[in-house]
Amino acid sequence: MMHLTKSEFAARRGWAKSYVSKLDSQGRLVMTDDGKVDVEATEALLAETADPSKAAVAARHEAKRTERDASSEPQLADDTPSVGQLPSLSGAERSFQRSKAHREYFLAQQEEANFYKMQGSLVERQAVEDAAFAAGRTLRDLVLGLAPQLAAELTGMSDSWEIEKHLAGAFRRVFDDAAKMSGADLKQAMTQS
Repeated sequence: MMHLTKSEFAARRGWAKSYVSKLDSQGRLVMTDDGKVDVEATEALLAETADPSKAAVAARHEAKRTERDASSEPQLADDTPSVGQLPSLSGAERSFQRSKAHREYFLAQQEEANFYKMQGSLVERQAVEDAAFAAGRTLRDLVLGLAPQLAAELTGMSDSWEIEKHLAGAFRRVFDDAAKMSGADLKQAMTQS
């Protein structure tokens, strides 16, 4: 087992000392009792907790550090992945990428829904269902209430044309009243959501 100080570990990896301190504050360094870095355990922990989406960047930086140390003139290694290509991912890394993409997709969907709500072109489903139920109930009550109102008026009429005209006028009034109430209820339901 190899144990190094933080400064030695930073030099070995080609990192700035501040970066190693940052890793320590994130709990990504395995320290021994005497305050040194357990290199093997730390490297395993860093590999386990690394963000796979940063793999291409990390590989490119590592190649540049290696070349900088090897020669004064920086050159890219043949196996350095470009920005557009990712190295082959393990099962855990693929799972991480899939989960991250899944999360980002639904966050975008949520923002899109919020945008449409703010514009007024999207409303809560439950509010619309409640308003539609109230409108249907109101219409039913108004139509069923016609029979007791019209019974006395129609018994004195004998001309079928007059009866038809009287019924048509009564139905028209009921449906106009229902439309006004339903429109107001629906508008109120949509503005409450």
